[in-house]
Amino acid sequence: MGHKTNLDRGPTAPRVPPLYTPEERIRRDRSPWTIVQGVLAPLQFLVFLVSLVLVVRYLMTGQGHDAATISIVIKTVVLYTIMITGAIWEKDVFGVYLFAPAFYWEDVFSMLVLALHTAYLVALTTGWLDDRQQMWLALAAYATYVINAGQFILKLRAARLSAQSEAYA
Repeated sequence: MGHKTNLDRGPTAPRVPPLYTPEERIRRDRSPWTIVQGVLAPLQFLVFLVSLVLVVRYLMTGQGHDAATISIVIKTVVLYTIMITGAIWEKDVFGVYLFAPAFYWEDVFSMLVLALHTAYLVALTTGWLDDRQQMWLALAAYATYVINAGQFILKLRAARLSAQSEAYA
């Protein structure tokens, strides 16, 4: 009788636009900042893990305050470095330094990560918080960092899967 079922119509899920246009993909692949980001991201994660251990050790034992503090400062410097070079990468690929539509929410959350790390530096230099409170602030900053890193990992994984599915289509 000419009646079509949902099975006859194929998939009904909305198509997700690719993360990169073909032109953006070319710019991404040609940008030297892509390699910089590829090196800094795992380096930052390694620095984070070492610092996390040192901060938790201090909070649990009261020992190693200076090592924990130095590690947080190093983690924050690496964060600033990856954020600045990431903004340059975003300009190379998308034409804007921040908040390109493809990475809008990751960039928004990155601002919270930066704000908490910066608040730690302010607390450290001004004495605004005591030592333990500073370490808890660092842990809050680290929690946002983990969420933000997860956002980027999921976004890049989705882009890779999308590119693979397009290659097979």
